[in-house]
Amino acid sequence: MADQPARAKRRVHRGRVLHAAPVTPHMIRVVLGGEGLAEFHAGDYTDHYVKLLFPAPGAVYPEPFDMEAIRRDLPRDQWPRTRTYTVRAWDPASRELTIDFVHHGDRGLAGPWAAGARPGDEILFLGPGGAYAPAADADWHLLAGDESALPAIAASVERLPEGVPAHVVVEVADPAEEQKLAAHGDVTVHWVHRGDRRVGEALVERVRGLDTPEGAVHAFVHGEAHFVKDLRRFLRVERGVPKENLSISGYWRTGADEDGWQSSKAEWNSRVEAEESAALGDASGTGQAGGSGSA
Repeated sequence: MADQPARAKRRVHRGRVLHAAPVTPHMIRVVLGGEGLAEFHAGDYTDHYVKLLFPAPGAVYPEPFDMEAIRRDLPRDQWPRTRTYTVRAWDPASRELTIDFVHHGDRGLAGPWAAGARPGDEILFLGPGGAYAPAADADWHLLAGDESALPAIAASVERLPEGVPAHVVVEVADPAEEQKLAAHGDVTVHWVHRGDRRVGEALVERVRGLDTPEGAVHAFVHGEAHFVKDLRRFLRVERGVPKENLSISGYWRTGADEDGWQSSKAEWNSRVEAEESAALGDASGTGQAGGSGSA
């Protein structure tokens, strides 16, 4: 059940907005198409992602666009700023790429761009990368995340194997942010409403309180880094889930934009892994770690 990580390919694609519309009050769906997607391919994974490229103010880039030349010839403050987004859907027949954007007013780069996107607008991006798809040999599945992980979770729900139980736990701000998921009868969907609580606090509580099946779980846990860390400790240390059965990572961190988070993510992950290793060592010595592989 181990994921096979794949780096985002360096090929630059040019997408043209076909249409854009709200899915919920704070989620905007943008569909891209055009000849610029002729060499784009996705589908092996349900967490495929692309890196959208936003020009630095005042920067002039070569045509045709050449990322390597930009990095070679321009100062770093003129490089395009990247924002990573999950592929919600890809239709190779029509060459249509669907991306969902969380939007909170004028903050950030990608959300405001999506809110103002009109048919004919263009955007450049790198990718796709990806590493996860629901394993066919798992006894059950766990998918958990906040709004930032919802597109990947929604895509993954569509690929969950029939007849295999799954718990899908998604935290959103309020009931208006819920979406219809294409879940089959063995999938239990839990919508958790954040309200005024810290991001992920209610989600962690719900996951901890699940009545889960026996056997080996394949888990996908993504979103804000602090709650991802809490759930990683719960799954790895308290419930003994093998690392190879987990796709788990912080998509973002409270108080940091993507540039700041990406520059500190490796160090953050190293600390989390060191703490986890120490805790697993303590647990193995006291008999606290479970060995069933279920969460």
